[in-house]
Amino acid sequence: MPYSYEYPHPAVTADVIVFSIIEGRLNVVLIRRAAEPFKDCWALPGGFVQMDEDLKAGARRELAEEAGISPDQLAGLPFFQIGAYGHPDRDPRERVITVAFATLVPMDRVSLVASTDAAEVQWFPLDDLPPLAFDHATILSDARAALARMVETRLTDEATAVFAFLPEAFTLAQAQSVFEIVKGQDLDKRNFRKWIDANWEIEDLKRKTTGGRHRPAALFRLVGLKAG
Repeated sequence: MPYSYEYPHPAVTADVIVFSIIEGRLNVVLIRRAAEPFKDCWALPGGFVQMDEDLKAGARRELAEEAGISPDQLAGLPFFQIGAYGHPDRDPRERVITVAFATLVPMDRVSLVASTDAAEVQWFPLDDLPPLAFDHATILSDARAALARMVETRLTDEATAVFAFLPEAFTLAQAQSVFEIVKGQDLDKRNFRKWIDANWEIEDLKRKTTGGRHRPAALFRLVGLKAG
């Protein structure tokens, strides 16, 4: 039997920020809306959560429906909540509260296919975004700040999510490049490697890169964040 309330209650949506590093720049997935409100405007993939649906499940479903990124493609990758947004005027249709999630993916791990409410889907560099619908510019700004906080000096377990941008076997130069992009600033090579050694347990695979124009470099694998 459905519940009946004497007072109005808001609708709930879930939006997803999909980050990746493409050609040395932080990128995000956006969809071009096929319907009002904000028809033809770019937005984060997302939509209304169903009555019998968990928030995270709803976010994953909407991401699959609008951008073609299925839960299987995200298996083993970080997927975490950024925050909730509930300004009364954020959606012209009705009172809508949205819960925003973020995920970090290697670009070649996912394929983008627009469907349902999305007329188009594509990657955009974070430093060259189109105008965004709703309050998605604010949500994206908060997600970017959360990403940078992951790699502050005082690390938490969440920081391991950043390694999703790296191949399973990586060089220290590759790791430094990723952390610089996420942090948004250049890092001194010697200090970065001391920081990595002090905070992360990484395994030397006793193998080196092959091919290419550069000198072969040692390959490592992440074991985890050091305790302490």
